[in-house]
Amino acid sequence: MPLFGSTFSPKKTPPRKSASLSNLHTLDRSTREIELGLEYGAPVLNIGGQSLKFEDGEWITGTESGGTVSGKEVQKLKKRNMQLEEENNLLKIKIELLLDMLTETTAESHLIQKELEDMKNRYKRKK
Repeated sequence: MPLFGSTFSPKKTPPRKSASLSNLHTLDRSTREIELGLEYGAPVLNIGGQSLKFEDGEWITGTESGGTVSGKEVQKLKKRNMQLEEENNLLKIKIELLLDMLTETTAESHLIQKELEDMKNRYKRKK
């Protein structure tokens, strides 16, 4: 015996409508080519004054000068730039290390020359 009256019985849902109203997917290739044209062309996208073109599986940015630079090229250049910066930093450290070594060697050379002059002076005084 139910507490609030009759048992729960939901309404029947209506059947769903067809997902696509287009019948182009049912046409064969030749009919589609006639309907849509032979060459579809590369998709071009303009967003905020920047144009993007889809070629060979990647989006290519169109520049004002007419040249194009792909995203892969930009990544490659950034990677090369990073390598060159790391190499530059390493070379700066090496130069600093060599200057420190030169300074140390020069200081030792001056000390040895001073000791040699002192020894010469002592030897001359003894004679």
